[in-house]
Amino acid sequence: MRLLLRAFVAALMLSAGLAWAGDFEDGLAAYAKQKFPLAVQKFKRAAAQGSPGAQFYLGVMHGLGQGVAPDPAAELDWYRLAAERGLAVAQFNLGNAYSSGQAVTQDAAEAVRLYKLAAEQGFAAAQFALGNAYVSGRGAPQDLAEALAWYRMSAVQGYAPAQFNLGYIYDSGQGVAQDPAQAVYWYRLAAQQGDPDAQLGLGHAYRKGRGVEPDDAQAARWYALAAEQGLAVAQFNTGIAWARGQGVAQDQAEAVRWFKMAAVQGHGSAQLNLGLSYFNGQGVARDLLRAHMWLHLAAVAGDKEAARNEALVASEMTPAQIEAAQRLASEWQARKGRTRP
Repeated sequence: MRLLLRAFVAALMLSAGLAWAGDFEDGLAAYAKQKFPLAVQKFKRAAAQGSPGAQFYLGVMHGLGQGVAPDPAAELDWYRLAAERGLAVAQFNLGNAYSSGQAVTQDAAEAVRLYKLAAEQGFAAAQFALGNAYVSGRGAPQDLAEALAWYRMSAVQGYAPAQFNLGYIYDSGQGVAQDPAQAVYWYRLAAQQGDPDAQLGLGHAYRKGRGVEPDDAQAARWYALAAEQGLAVAQFNTGIAWARGQGVAQDQAEAVRWFKMAAVQGHGSAQLNLGLSYFNGQGVARDLLRAHMWLHLAAVAGDKEAARNEALVASEMTPAQIEAAQRLASEWQARKGRTRP
């Protein structure tokens, strides 16, 4: 389960005069110093006196195996106690458990119920999750207007995934009038927080001049930021920018470097371009085996242009070379299959 730890959890529970406040504070101090057994002891004392913050942290610690043996069932029991006392982050984490079916029977409707409890308290991640439920119709009736409302509540709090989703909705016109300027506004807010999908969307906006004036340099900048975070399509677009000199000084070797990053993630167009680079000796030493390998991989995925170029490369190769190239492709596919999550 992805845990959402928020600094406000501590502040929320530290009200003067509460019997468990001292133990909870001591538990937080021990937790911050990674003195987990002591933190468990203090949190248990506070939890027994009704501290939802302590109950929440005990859930976290049972989930992560901090000071106790990992125990997903106990994790959820502690979250449930805190959730029943109205702690939004516990309601959210418990909702995640029901959504994924982790250590509990999967129940999308119960997940939505818990998300709504947290969302109505202004918990941004829960508002985003609730928006997702209304988009997908999973656990709630499909309702794009309702989804948009929850995304907006989350986005105005600065939650980057919700900002990206709002940008995408306005970009695509799903459930709203298409509005490229609004799309750019929300993409930018999320992109400035480092959201790679939003950085990609902003790059597209600058490249196409949708909602902003066309600007190849800005497009290349935002593509590169997303590419550096490992987004394959952004790596491919960055390669294209270097290959064509769009917004950057033309540099075929740099283009090959980015094509290769995307290609090893299975991006078909990057595999095509990498294969052509090896075939033409553009930005890299000419290598028919690797040209054939990458073109073959793209062709197998259904790229007709790659299939045509694979045949062209094969016409310059011996049967033994073709066999060696196909072996390289098979080995690459086997490695990718072993590392696929």
